[in-house]
Amino acid sequence: MTILVVEDEIKITRFIKKGLEMDHYTVDIAYDGKEALEKAEINNYDLIILDIMLPKMDGIEVCKKLREAKVETPIIMLTAKNTVEDRIKGLDAGADDYLVKPFAFGELLARIRALLRREKTVKNTELQVGDLTLNPATHEVFRENKEISLSSKEYRLLDYMMRRPGHVCTRTMIGEHIWGYNFKDDSNVIDVYISYLRRKIDKGFRARLIHTVRDVGYKIQDKKPKIKTINVSAS
Repeated sequence: MTILVVEDEIKITRFIKKGLEMDHYTVDIAYDGKEALEKAEINNYDLIILDIMLPKMDGIEVCKKLREAKVETPIIMLTAKNTVEDRIKGLDAGADDYLVKPFAFGELLARIRALLRREKTVKNTELQVGDLTLNPATHEVFRENKEISLSSKEYRLLDYMMRRPGHVCTRTMIGEHIWGYNFKDDSNVIDVYISYLRRKIDKGFRARLIHTVRDVGYKIQDKKPKIKTINVSAS
């Protein structure tokens, strides 16, 4: 399950991201309304946590524009405001739930689970590039029907790249997504994790899938990269 967290306060963002990842969610981050809108329109998120007070475009406007664009991803709005009028504005804009700051993280997790249970069927996206598959619901990774065991960061890196098959993932993009907004590429940590992945998903197989784009970053690609959508009944 992949969740987009939209929050401009870095401390709160880190707190939410860390907690969600400990609960086995994959987390993407946006720090302003425009970035949130762009990411939510391009990527297939399972849920969006959206702050109202944001730079460039507030959360109410982001929510409205997503619903106008027929993006039906469940949205939980976060705000420091607790008046009835504010809650009405958020829900009328298309939000599915509303949580007031400060909040207990356990309550946020419960609301996420409740929203994800609402649908009778849950649309999961099984990612596939060549003969490599990744199931976000089960965190299982296979190549040529052989299961591949990955660490948490290896899995998040592979998931991130497989959602962008054939597209270059720059070092900055990878660093900020996996290690956080303040990531400074003053070490070889990205190269190290790419090397780990290559040993597990490329070594011993018929073709390399992870490619280096010199001086830019990396991409994952086969001759015909694709994403396959499957529908799985909720249990």
